[in-house]
Amino acid sequence: MASEPIVYVIDDDESARDSLEFLLDVSGIRVRSFSSADAFLKSSPPLAGACIVTDVRMPGRSGVELVQELRERGVSVPVIVITGHADVPLAIQAMKAGVADFIEKPFDDAVMLTAIRSALAQQAGEDHAQAERQQILDRMATLSPREREVMDGLVAGQANKAIAFDLDISARTVEVYRANVMMKMQARTLSDLVRMVTVARLT
Repeated sequence: MASEPIVYVIDDDESARDSLEFLLDVSGIRVRSFSSADAFLKSSPPLAGACIVTDVRMPGRSGVELVQELRERGVSVPVIVITGHADVPLAIQAMKAGVADFIEKPFDDAVMLTAIRSALAQQAGEDHAQAERQQILDRMATLSPREREVMDGLVAGQANKAIAFDLDISARTVEVYRANVMMKMQARTLSDLVRMVTVARLT
């Protein structure tokens, strides 16, 4: 089941936090705020279906350092940084570090909401893709070594007879293994199986 979208607002300015919380609240988007990047990291909130909105300059860890820390931890979550006019070079550095967007103060509410909704949609897509890939990997784990070999041959475009020759088994035995592979992988067609294996091999 997909996680309900949530936005984490990280800003040391209480009035800025309150104003963003109110904007998201009235727009029907779940929101939780933190006064610093360190407080956010210490809390370790769930990040599935999430998006982070952070000020680029804060006491302690900055918005850019937060993005770098999340990347080092292997966390994939869209981050939008809010920047003052003088901080644009820093925001560009943040873009290079992998932030989804940066928005200059004072920002228009509609611009902020558009950026957040876009980031949440992107994250939902990535979460779905990751869940699908894990399902495929789980199915692949149920295959016997011989079924795996037959599947590799099928995905490589080999005919049953060629697979049989390579594995030194009969074509009829290959057909049995092939049927088992299709059933265990829940693949309706050979192209479906090829797509699954391609998804599983993505890093």
